[in-house]
Amino acid sequence: MTMDRTLEPELMEDPAQVRAYAAADFSQENQGFVDRFRGYFPDFFEGHILDLGCGPGDIPVRFARALPSCRITAVDASEPMIQLAEETVREAGLSSRITFRCERFQDLAGVSTVDAAISNSLLHHVPNPLQFWHKLRLAVKPGSPVLVMDLLRPESPEEAQAIVDRYASGTPDILRRDFYNSLLAAFTEDEVGAQLARMNLTRLLIDVVDDRHWVVSGIIH
Repeated sequence: MTMDRTLEPELMEDPAQVRAYAAADFSQENQGFVDRFRGYFPDFFEGHILDLGCGPGDIPVRFARALPSCRITAVDASEPMIQLAEETVREAGLSSRITFRCERFQDLAGVSTVDAAISNSLLHHVPNPLQFWHKLRLAVKPGSPVLVMDLLRPESPEEAQAIVDRYASGTPDILRRDFYNSLLAAFTEDEVGAQLARMNLTRLLIDVVDDRHWVVSGIIH
């Protein structure tokens, strides 16, 4: 029997927490996310991409470099995170193609419908996941690709701790604590499937890609 979900704070606003997260090496995971998008949607070359929960800006930068004809609107509700992201983008020389919005995705308005939407590791922060899928559906034009990736909730606290020990040994305590809490706040494959069914998004495919992540991908119709 899978353990119940334990919510964690919706926003990452503690400056020490933000700095530790931004300093961590997620390059392999982040590049894998970009590569997965390009593999799933090889015909997507240009257009406006919406990134929900952009964090410290590494993923928007990687998308901008991989898809040089795209522009990106990146959204995160954490002000310290957005400040770091803007600095990252300035240093990368990509400020003309990547725009940031510091607001909760639930309150996002004034963004015209986009040509693709991506989100990595946001959903486990969200108290009501149906709000996320609703906003995602409203944000993209019909026929547009979406790629969402997040953590998979383990069956027990002990299994969550084992995953932390396996993948985050040697990292700062604050990161290990956050990783553990995020695993407990994450959703199972069945829960994500039920969310998609509730929102009439069953054409999107769910794939459990390793022992700690699920991916939802497809075309929004």
